[in-house]
Amino acid sequence: MREKIEEIKRRAQEKIASITNLQELQDIKVKYLGKKGELTSILKGLGGLSQEERPKIGSMVNQVRDDLEQALENAENIIKQKMLEQRLEKERIDVTMPSHNIEIGSIHPITQIIEEVKEVFLGMGYQVVDGPEIEKTYYVFDQLNTPLDHPARDLQDTFYITEDVILRTQTSSVQIRIMENQKPPIKMICPGAVYRSDTPDATHSPIFHQIEGLVVDKNITMTNLKGTLEMFAKKCLGENTKIRFRPHHFPYTEPSAEADVSCFVCGGKGCRVCKGEGWIELLGCGMVHPNVLRNCGIDPEEYSGFAFGFGVERIAMAKFGIDDLRLLYENDIRFLKQF
Repeated sequence: MREKIEEIKRRAQEKIASITNLQELQDIKVKYLGKKGELTSILKGLGGLSQEERPKIGSMVNQVRDDLEQALENAENIIKQKMLEQRLEKERIDVTMPSHNIEIGSIHPITQIIEEVKEVFLGMGYQVVDGPEIEKTYYVFDQLNTPLDHPARDLQDTFYITEDVILRTQTSSVQIRIMENQKPPIKMICPGAVYRSDTPDATHSPIFHQIEGLVVDKNITMTNLKGTLEMFAKKCLGENTKIRFRPHHFPYTEPSAEADVSCFVCGGKGCRVCKGEGWIELLGCGMVHPNVLRNCGIDPEEYSGFAFGFGVERIAMAKFGIDDLRLLYENDIRFLKQF
């Protein structure tokens, strides 16, 4: 029996020494140490030996098993090290070689419009300001003369975080913050994201971007407002662009108006972009309501002002001929490459 065990050990060591891959190693492990392996078979036959021989042979088999397991582990480490070296050699990167061509991205249409508008108003002496997107109803509604029963305050229109904290529905809240902390004269615009509880479709999104403007000074009139918007429209949409006002109602301006621009595609004759009307609805505007000035500590008897606000996506869609607002948010590189 001892000779048999020694012979098994010798043959196993010879095969381990000639192993070249992990599959051969696994085959040897099964052949000698597996459930039906040669050493395991000897252990199972110990019951047929005398009581004196049994512990001696068992100890010998266990020692041979330990030796073979150690030899297999060493062989496995050597094989894995060789495999790693081969892989490193095969996948070696020459850092001095030219890299692959990297595609350069383009400015997103929304960002393009925001930057264009900022340039126009900076040229007219406005400052660009920012404010929090998570805002108190105090700034979004209360200070803007919006009554408690106004539809804009409803849950179906506004994302409420708490009873008095919301995702802002308009960037007008920044106008309030500026008027509360800065004395007139004030000339500012505020670009930023706003949120409303809308179902996404071709013309609606729960998140979109607004640019709102505010001027407060002595002797500000609707004439100043119209002149400012005409300058903006000509700079952003073309020198031949005309603007018209239609009466409207906003709780924070009085009088209020919707401003349309002549279609920059057909020049007012009527086309697909303007839906045959010759005009494109652009923004809401008006003279700052005396209550809003008063709420911010500004005397409406001494100062007056105008405000306006428009959706960036609406201008981008009109200017670039985009017929579905969702395209601006789907990050399809084929679409965005056009701009």
